[in-house]
Amino acid sequence: MPGWVVPVIAVAVVVVLVVVWISIYNGIVSKDNRCDNAWQTIDAQLQRRNDLIPNLVETVKGYAAHESGTLAAVTEARAAVDNAPTPEAKMEASNALTDTLRSLFAVAENYPDLKANANFAQLQSELADTENRISYARMSFNDMVLEYNNAIETFPGSLVAGRKFKPRNGFEAASPDAREAPQVRF
Repeated sequence: MPGWVVPVIAVAVVVVLVVVWISIYNGIVSKDNRCDNAWQTIDAQLQRRNDLIPNLVETVKGYAAHESGTLAAVTEARAAVDNAPTPEAKMEASNALTDTLRSLFAVAENYPDLKANANFAQLQSELADTENRISYARMSFNDMVLEYNNAIETFPGSLVAGRKFKPRNGFEAASPDAREAPQVRF
């Protein structure tokens, strides 16, 4: 065997390993970017919801002026979402806002004129649509996080990821009660 064959084979093996490493690295970066994009989708829907809330609160104020505690709680929860410094904090604040909105709609049940108000009905419908979009975006985000975490935690991706890429957290149920089926009584 000629003396040049072994070095050529060694170079070919090194080139293949480098190409595989680059491919795995680029795949991890792509998954990381898809997680960021999925979060940005959630953030956009959260902003849409936050933009609807002042109109909803103003509509309710006209009918339920003495429900100021509920209205203040919604306003505070909305501000908490806007001021959350991290995605995790924004997730938590968003869950709290969802709970306060439920209280607001429960208050609206006590005011038939409010429920019949076209503006309130439209805002409530838009908010419900936005909540559905947020729910879908959260599921999509969780799928992206799962793909990303699998890529950095399984072999050989774990070697390529090293310490540069950290596992991400997805959305979880807002409270332990959310995992239990509600009891319906007639």
